[in-house]
Amino acid sequence: MSKNAQLYRMVTDEHICPYGLKSFDLLKRKGYSVDDHKLKTRDETDQFKTEHDVKTTPQTFIDGKRVGGYDDLLEFFGKENPQGSDEKNYTPVMAIFSVTFGLAVAFSWLFFSEIQPWETLRYFVAISMSVLAIQKLRDLESFSNQFITYDLLGMRVVRYSYVYPFVEAIAGVGMIAKVGLLIVCPAAIFIGTVGAISVIKAVYIDKRELKCACVGGDSNVPLGFISLTENLMMVFMGISMLLN
Repeated sequence: MSKNAQLYRMVTDEHICPYGLKSFDLLKRKGYSVDDHKLKTRDETDQFKTEHDVKTTPQTFIDGKRVGGYDDLLEFFGKENPQGSDEKNYTPVMAIFSVTFGLAVAFSWLFFSEIQPWETLRYFVAISMSVLAIQKLRDLESFSNQFITYDLLGMRVVRYSYVYPFVEAIAGVGMIAKVGLLIVCPAAIFIGTVGAISVIKAVYIDKRELKCACVGGDSNVPLGFISLTENLMMVFMGISMLLN
């Protein structure tokens, strides 16, 4: 039997609704023939909302019954919108570490014509620090709000939460270039040590369930083992580069 769906979505000169496009794509992937009704003006959209007593578009109808918006359509097909989920997960930080590790291997191969374990590790830690700093700096206020809930120094000196991403970025770049190591290495050791102690206290002693600000203040990454490892790696790399 052919499956038919009616989709009403906003497509104007100023705005194309992304959830309308996603709804259309999802219906097509599920084998539906879609009657795609494009609401081309704000008045047309408002009129549709009034007629069907809905607050948003897109809206999907299957077998004459209204399914609803994109989230409702996902639920209809037994799926969940990952963007709308508050469930904690490690996806953002794993994505960053996977790419930075790939870059570390590439840099080692580029500069030494082979994969040298020590240089690869140095690049990996330093590039990861730099990229994580970018994540924090893109919304410094949001990062600060989350960071000071568990960082021991941040709780006492709130301004430290605004300085931390800059220190992390400078230390990461310095470690990559091997420049100013007498400054950047102690800086990495300091923030890494404070961070590690803070995570141990918050997670393993106080047993608090918190979100980590390591990839920015809007993430659902749980504070725990990954965060502790990140801080310890900064400390290890800072000490190692000073000794070498």
